[in-house]
Amino acid sequence: MSGGRVAGTRGRQPRRPREPAPGLPTGRQEEAAAPGITPPGRSPDPLRIVILGLSITSSWGNGHATTYRGLVRELVARGHDVLFLERDVPWYAENRDLPRPPYGRTELYRSLAELRDRFTRDVREADLVIVGSYVPEGIAVGEWITRTASGATAFYDIDTPVTLAKLARREAEYLSPELVGRYRLYLSFTGGPILECIERQYGSPMARPLHCSVDPRLYHPEPRSPRWDMGYMGTYSADRHATLERLMLEPARVWRKGRFIVAGALYPETLVWPPNIERVVHLPPGKHREFYNAQRFTLNVTREQMVAAGYSPSVRLFEAAACGTPIITDWWEGLDQFFRPDEEILVARSGADTLEYLRTLSEAERRRIGLRARARVLREHTAAHRALELERYAREVLQRQPVG
Repeated sequence: MSGGRVAGTRGRQPRRPREPAPGLPTGRQEEAAAPGITPPGRSPDPLRIVILGLSITSSWGNGHATTYRGLVRELVARGHDVLFLERDVPWYAENRDLPRPPYGRTELYRSLAELRDRFTRDVREADLVIVGSYVPEGIAVGEWITRTASGATAFYDIDTPVTLAKLARREAEYLSPELVGRYRLYLSFTGGPILECIERQYGSPMARPLHCSVDPRLYHPEPRSPRWDMGYMGTYSADRHATLERLMLEPARVWRKGRFIVAGALYPETLVWPPNIERVVHLPPGKHREFYNAQRFTLNVTREQMVAAGYSPSVRLFEAAACGTPIITDWWEGLDQFFRPDEEILVARSGADTLEYLRTLSEAERRRIGLRARARVLREHTAAHRALELERYAREVLQRQPVG
């Protein structure tokens, strides 16, 4: 199941000619036309990259696929050779919304033995090999990768606070404390002080942030009359439901004329929703842009572990902002490094705060806040930005280690 073809050898050796990934010129032209986005062009020294991630073919029940899709697409647009390896598991096989990614090369494997039999040469010859969080049998995969790869190795943690909590209890099924130090680079969805902890406490030679991002070709403003005053998208989680109750359900009960919507699965059947809150159990990714554009405001609620760690922006923040939809959010340390409060994002600490924004903010100011947030995202938080950051980190690691 291949899209574009991986070609080339180690980044510091002669390379074979490459074929462009199909469909990329049109996509890059569309992105280049988006305000605030400057196409980075092609790398003068392309790298050969292998990524072992949870999934790129299926976004069912995970936030990893959209991250990998944007990152791989932009790496290929830069001229890098990218091979994505995904464990073929039933729950994703039955729900593949992108079975043949049209960039790089995607291959499925069914076991560790098959992984080693088919892809040892790719791993050995790559400039950079990345293993993601929640990869099945991730510890065994990581031990094999760090023994086999002759280039740089990296762990990409899309769940950093969760991972560190599991490491402290030695319950992380995809990473061990000993393995952290064997990866030459630790890429983290979470920035801030947690990176120093990863280096100091777990011995990572180099921990760097690689936050989530947005694809501005998929998320952008659409002219339409709002259907709801405020919406929220998120699967039920006990640790953030109290915040959802405080910042949305209570205001909905008070402001009965307000129109609200909650999209997400697994909410308890015993939960009594206010009558002016509409419910959608599942909202596929293809409907997300329409969902954001149909709201006057959207609510962001952060998991407790992410709040405790800080510096953990949700992809929902970037997606909503790219649509120009003003965001009302709970507060967490580091939020102001991604958006300027009161100018690009609105912080609510109580239901009263939420109601004040919904009922008193002028339409002109509401629109200005949304457009400022969109401009910020297009300047700093697209998948193209993340590809450039990853490239920079990879070259830093490669410069630190001797040529094999």
